[in-house]
Amino acid sequence: MIITLVILAIVFFLTAVRQVGNVKLDIWQIMSLGAAGVILTGQISIASAIKAVNVDVLLFLFGMFLIGQALEMSGYLSHLSYRFFKTAGSVDLVVLYILFGMGFASAFLMNDTLAIIGTPVVLLLAKDHHINPKLLLMSLAFAVTTGSVISPIGNPQNLLIALESGMQNPFIEFMNHLLLPTAINLLVAYIFLRIAYRKNFISTVLSHSKQAISDQKLAGLSRISLALVMLLVCIKILMTITGLVEHFDLKLTYIALVAAIPVLIFSERRKEVLKNMDWHTLIFFVAMFVLMESVWDSGFFQNIISSSEIDISKVPMILTISVTLSQLISNVPLVALYIPILLHANVSTGEFVALAAGSTIAGNLSILGAASNVIIIQNAERRSNVSLGFFEFASIGIPLTVVQIFVYWYFIG
Repeated sequence: MIITLVILAIVFFLTAVRQVGNVKLDIWQIMSLGAAGVILTGQISIASAIKAVNVDVLLFLFGMFLIGQALEMSGYLSHLSYRFFKTAGSVDLVVLYILFGMGFASAFLMNDTLAIIGTPVVLLLAKDHHINPKLLLMSLAFAVTTGSVISPIGNPQNLLIALESGMQNPFIEFMNHLLLPTAINLLVAYIFLRIAYRKNFISTVLSHSKQAISDQKLAGLSRISLALVMLLVCIKILMTITGLVEHFDLKLTYIALVAAIPVLIFSERRKEVLKNMDWHTLIFFVAMFVLMESVWDSGFFQNIISSSEIDISKVPMILTISVTLSQLISNVPLVALYIPILLHANVSTGEFVALAAGSTIAGNLSILGAASNVIIIQNAERRSNVSLGFFEFASIGIPLTVVQIFVYWYFIG
Protein backbone atom coordinates (compact mmCIF):
# COMPACT_ATOMS: atom_id res chain seq x y z
CA MET A 1 0.00 0.00 0.00
CA ILE A 2 2.74 2.44 1.00
CA ILE A 3 4.79 1.87 -2.14
CA THR A 4 1.76 2.44 -4.38
CA LEU A 5 0.88 5.68 -2.61
CA VAL A 6 4.49 6.87 -2.81
CA ILE A 7 4.54 6.19 -6.56
CA LEU A 8 1.22 8.04 -6.94
CA ALA A 9 2.68 11.00 -5.04
CA ILE A 10 5.77 10.97 -7.29
CA VAL A 11 3.54 10.98 -10.39
CA PHE A 12 1.67 14.03 -9.07
CA PHE A 13 4.95 15.75 -8.19
CA LEU A 14 6.51 15.10 -11.61
CA THR A 15 3.29 16.22 -13.33
CA ALA A 16 3.58 19.46 -11.40
CA VAL A 17 7.27 20.15 -12.16
CA ARG A 18 7.45 18.32 -15.54
CA GLN A 19 11.23 18.22 -15.35
CA VAL A 20 14.04 16.19 -13.75
CA GLY A 21 17.35 18.00 -14.04
CA ASN A 22 17.67 19.06 -17.66
CA VAL A 23 15.21 16.42 -18.87
CA LYS A 24 11.71 17.67 -19.67
CA LEU A 25 9.02 15.03 -19.24
CA ASP A 26 5.71 14.72 -21.05
CA ILE A 27 2.62 13.68 -19.10
CA TRP A 28 2.44 10.34 -20.91
CA GLN A 29 6.03 9.60 -19.94
CA ILE A 30 5.39 10.44 -16.28
CA MET A 31 2.32 8.20 -16.12
CA SER A 32 4.23 5.42 -17.89
CA LEU A 33 6.96 5.65 -15.26
CA GLY A 34 4.29 5.36 -12.57
CA ALA A 35 2.78 2.27 -14.19
CA ALA A 36 6.20 0.70 -14.61
CA GLY A 37 6.94 1.47 -10.97
CA VAL A 38 3.94 -0.41 -9.57
CA ILE A 39 4.63 -3.38 -11.87
CA LEU A 40 8.35 -3.62 -11.14
CA THR A 41 7.82 -3.32 -7.37
CA GLY A 42 5.20 -6.07 -7.43
CA GLN A 43 2.28 -3.84 -6.41
CA ILE A 44 0.29 -5.24 -9.30
CA SER A 45 0.87 -8.38 -11.34
CA ILE A 46 1.33 -8.26 -15.09
CA ALA A 47 -1.88 -10.25 -15.53
CA SER A 48 -3.81 -7.76 -13.35
CA ALA A 49 -2.21 -4.85 -15.18
CA ILE A 50 -3.34 -6.21 -18.55
CA LYS A 51 -6.83 -6.83 -17.17
CA ALA A 52 -6.97 -3.28 -15.78
CA VAL A 53 -6.64 -1.72 -19.24
CA ASN A 54 -10.07 -0.63 -20.46
CA VAL A 55 -10.02 -1.65 -24.12
CA ASP A 56 -13.36 0.07 -24.78
CA VAL A 57 -11.92 3.44 -23.80
CA LEU A 58 -8.81 2.90 -25.93
CA LEU A 59 -10.85 1.88 -28.98
CA PHE A 60 -13.17 4.87 -28.51
CA LEU A 61 -10.19 7.23 -28.35
CA PHE A 62 -8.54 5.52 -31.33
CA GLY A 63 -11.66 6.05 -33.46
CA MET A 64 -12.12 9.67 -32.41
CA PHE A 65 -8.41 10.50 -32.76
CA LEU A 66 -8.49 9.09 -36.29
CA ILE A 67 -11.56 11.14 -37.23
CA GLY A 68 -10.10 14.26 -35.64
CA GLN A 69 -6.82 13.82 -37.49
CA ALA A 70 -8.62 13.37 -40.82
CA LEU A 71 -10.75 16.47 -40.18
CA GLU A 72 -7.64 18.51 -39.50
CA MET A 73 -5.49 17.16 -42.35
CA SER A 74 -8.25 17.73 -44.91
CA GLY A 75 -8.84 21.33 -43.83
CA TYR A 76 -12.48 20.61 -43.07
CA LEU A 77 -11.97 21.27 -39.34
CA SER A 78 -10.77 24.80 -40.14
CA HIS A 79 -13.83 25.23 -42.36
CA LEU A 80 -16.13 24.18 -39.49
CA SER A 81 -14.25 26.47 -37.12
CA TYR A 82 -14.87 29.45 -39.42
CA ARG A 83 -18.57 28.69 -39.68
CA PHE A 84 -18.93 28.47 -35.90
CA PHE A 85 -16.76 31.42 -34.84
CA LYS A 86 -17.30 33.85 -37.75
CA THR A 87 -19.68 36.04 -35.71
CA ALA A 88 -17.35 36.14 -32.67
CA GLY A 89 -15.92 39.63 -33.14
CA SER A 90 -14.00 39.90 -29.88
CA VAL A 91 -11.87 37.78 -27.55
CA ASP A 92 -14.73 37.82 -25.04
CA LEU A 93 -17.10 36.31 -27.60
CA VAL A 94 -14.54 33.73 -28.70
CA VAL A 95 -14.16 32.55 -25.09
CA LEU A 96 -17.93 32.53 -24.56
CA TYR A 97 -18.48 30.60 -27.81
CA ILE A 98 -15.95 28.01 -26.65
CA LEU A 99 -17.43 27.73 -23.16
CA PHE A 100 -21.09 27.49 -24.15
CA GLY A 101 -20.83 26.08 -27.67
CA MET A 102 -18.28 23.36 -27.04
CA GLY A 103 -19.49 22.98 -23.47
CA PHE A 104 -23.04 22.02 -24.37
CA ALA A 105 -21.85 20.01 -27.37
CA SER A 106 -19.71 17.90 -25.01
CA ALA A 107 -22.85 16.89 -23.13
CA PHE A 108 -23.99 14.88 -26.14
CA LEU A 109 -20.80 14.11 -28.06
CA MET A 110 -18.84 13.31 -24.86
CA ASN A 111 -16.16 15.53 -23.35
CA ASP A 112 -13.20 13.57 -24.75
CA THR A 113 -14.61 13.91 -28.28
CA LEU A 114 -14.75 17.69 -28.01
CA ALA A 115 -11.29 17.75 -26.44
CA ILE A 116 -9.91 15.88 -29.45
CA ILE A 117 -11.68 18.00 -32.07
CA GLY A 118 -11.53 21.28 -30.18
CA THR A 119 -7.80 21.49 -29.47
CA PRO A 120 -6.62 22.16 -33.06
CA VAL A 121 -9.56 24.55 -33.49
CA VAL A 122 -8.64 26.78 -30.55
CA LEU A 123 -4.93 26.65 -31.45
CA LEU A 124 -5.81 27.89 -34.96
CA LEU A 125 -7.95 30.67 -33.50
CA ALA A 126 -5.11 31.69 -31.20
CA LYS A 127 -2.63 31.76 -34.09
CA ASP A 128 -4.87 33.63 -36.54
CA HIS A 129 -5.95 36.32 -34.08
CA HIS A 130 -2.85 36.55 -31.86
CA ILE A 131 -4.76 35.41 -28.79
CA ASN A 132 -2.91 33.80 -25.90
CA PRO A 133 -3.32 30.06 -26.69
CA LYS A 134 -3.30 29.21 -22.99
CA LEU A 135 -6.46 31.28 -22.50
CA LEU A 136 -8.29 29.34 -25.21
CA LEU A 137 -6.95 25.96 -24.09
CA MET A 138 -8.10 26.65 -20.52
CA SER A 139 -11.48 27.76 -21.89
CA LEU A 140 -11.78 24.50 -23.82
CA ALA A 141 -10.78 22.39 -20.80
CA PHE A 142 -13.31 24.09 -18.50
CA ALA A 143 -15.97 23.99 -21.24
CA VAL A 144 -15.86 20.26 -21.98
CA THR A 145 -15.61 19.33 -18.30
CA THR A 146 -18.39 21.59 -17.01
CA GLY A 147 -20.68 21.16 -20.02
CA SER A 148 -20.55 17.36 -19.91
CA VAL A 149 -22.18 17.41 -16.46
CA ILE A 150 -25.71 17.85 -17.83
CA SER A 151 -26.07 14.60 -19.76
CA PRO A 152 -25.86 10.89 -18.87
CA ILE A 153 -23.66 10.37 -21.94
CA GLY A 154 -21.46 13.42 -21.39
CA ASN A 155 -18.73 11.29 -19.84
CA PRO A 156 -18.20 7.68 -18.68
CA GLN A 157 -18.96 8.29 -14.99
CA ASN A 158 -22.32 9.92 -15.79
CA LEU A 159 -23.28 6.94 -17.93
CA LEU A 160 -22.34 4.56 -15.09
CA ILE A 161 -24.51 6.54 -12.67
CA ALA A 162 -27.44 6.62 -15.08
CA LEU A 163 -27.31 2.85 -15.59
CA GLU A 164 -26.62 1.74 -12.02
CA SER A 165 -28.72 4.17 -9.99
CA GLY A 166 -32.07 2.97 -11.31
CA MET A 167 -33.13 6.31 -12.81
CA GLN A 168 -36.24 5.90 -14.93
CA ASN A 169 -35.55 8.84 -17.26
CA PRO A 170 -31.87 9.77 -16.85
CA PHE A 171 -31.82 12.46 -19.56
CA ILE A 172 -34.77 14.25 -17.98
CA GLU A 173 -33.42 13.83 -14.44
CA PHE A 174 -29.98 15.15 -15.37
CA MET A 175 -31.45 18.13 -17.23
CA ASN A 176 -33.92 18.99 -14.47
CA HIS A 177 -31.24 19.00 -11.77
CA LEU A 178 -28.15 20.15 -13.63
CA LEU A 179 -28.96 22.31 -16.68
CA LEU A 180 -29.39 25.66 -14.89
CA PRO A 181 -26.47 25.32 -12.42
CA THR A 182 -24.21 24.13 -15.25
CA ALA A 183 -25.11 27.17 -17.39
CA ILE A 184 -24.31 29.36 -14.38
CA ASN A 185 -21.02 27.53 -13.82
CA LEU A 186 -19.99 28.05 -17.45
CA LEU A 187 -20.55 31.77 -16.89
CA VAL A 188 -18.54 31.51 -13.66
CA ALA A 189 -15.70 29.93 -15.66
CA TYR A 190 -15.80 32.90 -18.04
CA ILE A 191 -15.52 35.33 -15.11
CA PHE A 192 -12.52 33.48 -13.68
CA LEU A 193 -10.80 33.39 -17.08
CA ARG A 194 -11.61 37.07 -17.65
CA ILE A 195 -9.89 37.94 -14.37
CA ALA A 196 -6.91 35.58 -14.71
CA TYR A 197 -6.14 36.55 -18.33
CA ARG A 198 -7.46 40.12 -18.22
CA LYS A 199 -4.43 41.45 -20.15
CA ASN A 200 -5.32 39.16 -23.06
CA PHE A 201 -8.87 40.41 -23.50
CA ILE A 202 -7.96 43.08 -26.03
CA SER A 203 -10.57 45.39 -27.53
CA THR A 204 -9.52 44.78 -31.14
CA VAL A 205 -12.33 43.66 -33.45
CA LEU A 206 -11.61 40.17 -34.79
CA SER A 207 -12.10 39.40 -38.48
CA HIS A 208 -12.34 35.72 -39.35
CA SER A 209 -11.18 34.46 -42.75
CA LYS A 210 -12.60 31.42 -44.46
CA GLN A 211 -10.10 28.57 -44.68
CA ALA A 212 -9.78 26.63 -47.91
CA ILE A 213 -10.27 22.86 -47.82
CA SER A 214 -6.94 21.33 -48.83
CA ASP A 215 -8.10 17.78 -49.60
CA GLN A 216 -11.65 17.52 -50.91
CA LYS A 217 -11.77 13.70 -50.88
CA LEU A 218 -10.49 13.35 -47.32
CA ALA A 219 -12.77 16.21 -46.27
CA GLY A 220 -15.75 14.36 -47.74
CA LEU A 221 -14.86 11.14 -45.92
CA SER A 222 -14.21 12.91 -42.61
CA ARG A 223 -17.51 14.79 -43.03
CA ILE A 224 -19.27 11.42 -43.41
CA SER A 225 -17.46 10.18 -40.30
CA LEU A 226 -18.53 13.22 -38.29
CA ALA A 227 -22.12 12.83 -39.49
CA LEU A 228 -22.06 9.17 -38.43
CA VAL A 229 -20.90 10.17 -34.96
CA MET A 230 -23.78 12.61 -34.57
CA LEU A 231 -26.35 10.19 -36.04
CA LEU A 232 -25.27 7.30 -33.83
CA VAL A 233 -25.19 9.52 -30.75
CA CYS A 234 -28.79 10.58 -31.50
CA ILE A 235 -29.74 6.90 -31.82
CA LYS A 236 -28.03 6.19 -28.50
CA ILE A 237 -29.96 9.01 -26.84
CA LEU A 238 -33.27 7.66 -28.19
CA MET A 239 -32.36 4.14 -27.05
CA THR A 240 -31.60 5.42 -23.57
CA ILE A 241 -34.85 7.40 -23.35
CA THR A 242 -36.98 4.49 -24.61
CA GLY A 243 -35.23 1.87 -22.50
CA LEU A 244 -33.89 -0.09 -25.47
CA VAL A 245 -30.41 0.26 -23.99
CA GLU A 246 -31.33 -2.56 -21.58
CA HIS A 247 -31.56 -4.95 -24.54
CA PHE A 248 -28.68 -3.59 -26.60
CA ASP A 249 -26.13 -1.05 -25.48
CA LEU A 250 -24.83 1.02 -28.38
CA LYS A 251 -21.48 1.63 -26.75
CA LEU A 252 -19.54 4.79 -27.46
CA THR A 253 -16.77 2.46 -28.63
CA TYR A 254 -19.02 1.12 -31.40
CA ILE A 255 -19.96 4.66 -32.40
CA ALA A 256 -16.34 5.79 -32.71
CA LEU A 257 -15.20 2.70 -34.62
CA VAL A 258 -18.14 2.65 -37.04
CA ALA A 259 -17.71 6.37 -37.70
CA ALA A 260 -13.98 5.88 -38.39
CA ILE A 261 -14.63 3.27 -41.12
CA PRO A 262 -15.01 5.73 -44.06
CA VAL A 263 -11.57 7.24 -43.40
CA LEU A 264 -9.90 3.99 -42.43
CA ILE A 265 -11.09 2.01 -45.44
CA PHE A 266 -11.69 4.48 -48.26
CA SER A 267 -9.03 7.14 -47.77
CA GLU A 268 -5.80 6.83 -49.74
CA ARG A 269 -4.11 8.81 -46.95
CA ARG A 270 -5.07 6.36 -44.18
CA LYS A 271 -1.43 5.55 -43.37
CA GLU A 272 -0.60 9.25 -43.04
CA VAL A 273 -3.64 9.78 -40.83
CA LEU A 274 -2.66 6.84 -38.62
CA LYS A 275 0.96 7.98 -38.42
CA ASN A 276 0.02 11.48 -37.27
CA MET A 277 -2.54 10.40 -34.67
CA ASP A 278 -1.94 11.16 -31.00
CA TRP A 279 -0.53 7.77 -29.98
CA HIS A 280 1.14 9.21 -26.88
CA THR A 281 -2.21 9.93 -25.26
CA LEU A 282 -3.28 6.33 -25.85
CA ILE A 283 -0.10 5.23 -24.06
CA PHE A 284 -0.98 7.62 -21.23
CA PHE A 285 -4.37 5.94 -20.80
CA VAL A 286 -2.88 2.44 -20.74
CA ALA A 287 -0.44 3.55 -18.03
CA MET A 288 -3.14 5.40 -16.09
CA PHE A 289 -5.39 2.33 -15.98
CA VAL A 290 -2.52 0.25 -14.56
CA LEU A 291 -1.49 2.81 -11.93
CA MET A 292 -5.06 3.56 -10.82
CA GLU A 293 -5.84 -0.16 -10.56
CA SER A 294 -2.86 -0.55 -8.24
CA VAL A 295 -4.07 2.41 -6.15
CA TRP A 296 -7.55 0.89 -6.09
CA ASP A 297 -6.21 -2.52 -5.05
CA SER A 298 -4.39 -0.92 -2.13
CA GLY A 299 -7.80 -0.23 -0.56
CA PHE A 300 -6.45 2.90 1.11
CA PHE A 301 -9.12 5.32 -0.03
CA GLN A 302 -11.93 2.76 0.28
CA ASN A 303 -10.96 2.28 3.91
CA ILE A 304 -11.02 6.01 4.52
CA ILE A 305 -14.56 6.26 3.17
CA SER A 306 -15.90 3.15 4.94
CA SER A 307 -14.36 4.07 8.31
CA SER A 308 -15.57 7.66 8.22
CA GLU A 309 -18.14 8.62 10.85
CA ILE A 310 -19.45 11.42 8.64
CA ASP A 311 -22.66 10.83 6.70
CA ILE A 312 -21.19 10.64 3.22
CA SER A 313 -24.59 10.21 1.56
CA LYS A 314 -25.45 13.91 1.94
CA VAL A 315 -25.05 16.23 -1.04
CA PRO A 316 -22.29 18.47 0.46
CA MET A 317 -20.14 15.46 1.36
CA ILE A 318 -20.83 13.74 -1.97
CA LEU A 319 -19.63 16.83 -3.84
CA THR A 320 -16.57 17.31 -1.61
CA ILE A 321 -15.46 13.67 -1.58
CA SER A 322 -16.06 13.07 -5.28
CA VAL A 323 -14.11 16.17 -6.31
CA THR A 324 -11.21 15.33 -3.97
CA LEU A 325 -10.84 11.60 -4.51
CA SER A 326 -11.34 11.85 -8.27
CA GLN A 327 -7.90 13.46 -8.33
CA LEU A 328 -6.35 10.38 -6.72
CA ILE A 329 -8.19 7.31 -7.97
CA SER A 330 -9.82 8.77 -11.10
CA ASN A 331 -13.53 9.60 -11.36
CA VAL A 332 -14.87 6.33 -12.80
CA PRO A 333 -13.43 4.09 -10.01
CA LEU A 334 -14.61 6.67 -7.46
CA VAL A 335 -18.14 6.54 -8.85
CA ALA A 336 -18.06 2.72 -8.92
CA LEU A 337 -17.14 2.80 -5.23
CA TYR A 338 -19.74 5.41 -4.29
CA ILE A 339 -22.82 4.05 -6.08
CA PRO A 340 -23.33 1.02 -3.74
CA ILE A 341 -23.00 3.35 -0.73
CA LEU A 342 -25.78 5.59 -2.06
CA LEU A 343 -27.96 2.63 -3.03
CA HIS A 344 -27.61 1.19 0.47
CA ALA A 345 -28.52 4.57 1.96
CA ASN A 346 -31.68 4.59 -0.21
CA VAL A 347 -31.10 8.17 -1.36
CA SER A 348 -33.07 10.16 -3.93
CA THR A 349 -32.08 11.07 -7.47
CA GLY A 350 -30.60 14.34 -6.19
CA GLU A 351 -27.72 12.56 -4.48
CA PHE A 352 -26.87 10.61 -7.62
CA VAL A 353 -26.78 13.71 -9.81
CA ALA A 354 -24.63 15.36 -7.13
CA LEU A 355 -22.20 12.47 -7.55
CA ALA A 356 -22.25 13.04 -11.31
CA ALA A 357 -21.61 16.76 -10.87
CA GLY A 358 -18.83 16.34 -8.30
CA SER A 359 -16.95 13.56 -10.07
CA THR A 360 -17.11 15.52 -13.34
CA ILE A 361 -16.16 19.05 -12.26
CA ALA A 362 -13.24 17.43 -10.44
CA GLY A 363 -11.61 17.84 -13.84
CA ASN A 364 -11.57 21.61 -13.37
CA LEU A 365 -9.43 21.37 -10.24
CA SER A 366 -6.24 19.89 -11.69
CA ILE A 367 -4.74 18.53 -14.89
CA LEU A 368 -5.10 14.92 -13.72
CA GLY A 369 -8.71 15.43 -12.64
CA ALA A 370 -10.06 14.61 -16.11
CA ALA A 371 -8.83 12.62 -19.08
CA SER A 372 -10.00 15.43 -21.38
CA ASN A 373 -7.44 17.76 -19.75
CA VAL A 374 -4.63 15.39 -20.64
CA ILE A 375 -5.93 15.04 -24.21
CA ILE A 376 -5.99 18.83 -24.62
CA ILE A 377 -2.57 19.43 -23.08
CA GLN A 378 -0.80 16.63 -24.93
CA ASN A 379 -2.41 17.63 -28.23
CA ALA A 380 -1.35 21.23 -27.70
CA GLU A 381 2.23 20.28 -26.86
CA ARG A 382 2.46 18.00 -29.86
CA ARG A 383 1.03 20.53 -32.31
CA SER A 384 2.40 23.86 -31.15
CA ASN A 385 4.72 23.37 -28.16
CA VAL A 386 2.23 25.30 -26.01
CA SER A 387 2.19 23.82 -22.52
CA LEU A 388 -0.19 24.36 -19.61
CA GLY A 389 1.62 23.91 -16.32
CA PHE A 390 0.16 22.05 -13.34
CA PHE A 391 0.22 25.12 -11.08
CA GLU A 392 -1.00 27.48 -13.80
CA PHE A 393 -4.01 25.24 -14.34
CA ALA A 394 -4.64 24.75 -10.61
CA SER A 395 -4.30 28.45 -9.78
CA ILE A 396 -7.52 29.05 -11.70
CA GLY A 397 -9.02 25.57 -11.41
CA ILE A 398 -9.03 25.27 -7.62
CA PRO A 399 -10.99 28.46 -6.81
CA LEU A 400 -13.23 27.87 -9.84
CA THR A 401 -14.08 24.35 -8.66
CA VAL A 402 -14.83 25.58 -5.13
CA VAL A 403 -17.33 28.12 -6.49
CA GLN A 404 -18.86 25.53 -8.83
CA ILE A 405 -19.32 23.10 -5.93
CA PHE A 406 -21.32 25.73 -4.04
CA VAL A 407 -23.46 26.44 -7.12
CA TYR A 408 -24.35 22.76 -7.52
CA TRP A 409 -24.89 22.42 -3.76
CA TYR A 410 -27.33 25.35 -3.82
CA PHE A 411 -29.41 23.91 -6.66
CA ILE A 412 -29.23 20.21 -5.77
CA GLY A 413 -29.03 20.26 -1.98
